[in-house]
Amino acid sequence: MTRTGTANRLDRRKARTRAALLSAARTLLTARDPAEVSIQEITDAADVGFGSFYNHFSSKQELFEVAVEEVIEEHGAMLDEITASIADPAEVFAASIRITARFPKTHPEMAKIIERVGQRYLTSPTGLAPRALRDLERARDVGRIDFGDPEVLIACVGGALLGVIHLALLRSEPAAIDAASDELAANLLLMLGLSAEEAREIARRPLPTDA
Repeated sequence: MTRTGTANRLDRRKARTRAALLSAARTLLTARDPAEVSIQEITDAADVGFGSFYNHFSSKQELFEVAVEEVIEEHGAMLDEITASIADPAEVFAASIRITARFPKTHPEMAKIIERVGQRYLTSPTGLAPRALRDLERARDVGRIDFGDPEVLIACVGGALLGVIHLALLRSEPAAIDAASDELAANLLLMLGLSAEEAREIARRPLPTDA
């Protein structure tokens, strides 16, 4: 085997090890506080050697931070893709809320991680928060809604969303989760100044088929 071939094989092995560690961290985050988890538990869950950990991360704190950021970025990219065909910014916002609030049913791992580190979602430069603000500002610019301090608005939206995700994780009935997600979106649109009739109509529109 050539030197280049050997290097490529080593790079692939390193990538697999890093991916395994991140996957293990995400799984552990669904049920445990990071402070309670040891590096040995992480490497056991990833099925890699203990020494391999430090080839990729300097500490478990760094690993969990990268894992959370991975989830946030994955969430944001998912919303962008699913809502790309929607023209009305108020509907884009509502659809993003409805899709995310359905995560306990559709993406339970992500839902549990969002619930555990939810406050970080409200201040992250990626993920749902900046996209929600973007969509809300677009809706305001065309006269669909109105609001004041954007940081307070995102805190209100994010707090309500986290509450419904927590409630949905306690409920096992898919229909109840769907209903709560749609009601959340309608209530947020009402808060933003839409009429009750229009808010409910937007919150009941069919979601894109990829949702």
